[in-house]
Amino acid sequence: MKKTVYLSLGSNLGDRETNLREAIAHLGELGRVSKVSAVYETEPVEVSGRQPWFLNCAASMETELTPLEFLKRLLAIELAMGRKRTELKGPRTIDMDIIFFGEEVLDTKELSLPHPAMQHRRFVLAPLAEIAPEAWHPVLRRTVRELLDSLPADSGAIRRFRQN
Repeated sequence: MKKTVYLSLGSNLGDRETNLREAIAHLGELGRVSKVSAVYETEPVEVSGRQPWFLNCAASMETELTPLEFLKRLLAIELAMGRKRTELKGPRTIDMDIIFFGEEVLDTKELSLPHPAMQHRRFVLAPLAEIAPEAWHPVLRRTVRELLDSLPADSGAIRRFRQN
């Protein structure tokens, strides 16, 4: 059975825009990509030390994979694109996070759904609100738009970089 998956994509190393385009192209291997937000330039958050700003976007897609199969294949795409996990929240060529997977609620060692920190991250919510403002958080019982509107003003700098 097909599920709608919402993803947050980010890159802050190399040609950030090309990295996002390549990642989105690879998502086609996992199902059908239906929407992609504009690209936003965002300040790194939750990190110590300086690192380059990110380019971020959101995408929605349909897949017949299970959440864990989808995650395994997503991580393989990141690895093939040069992602190295040498430091927690460090700079990266590509980062793809599953935000929602249908209405799945899951909390395992490998995967938590919905994404456990999405409601605190403007760099996730702003692009996602552009393509799915009414997407429903099954645990918090609020829409993406409501979550975005409830963020404090100082929750990370973000500016539109380019329309996809």
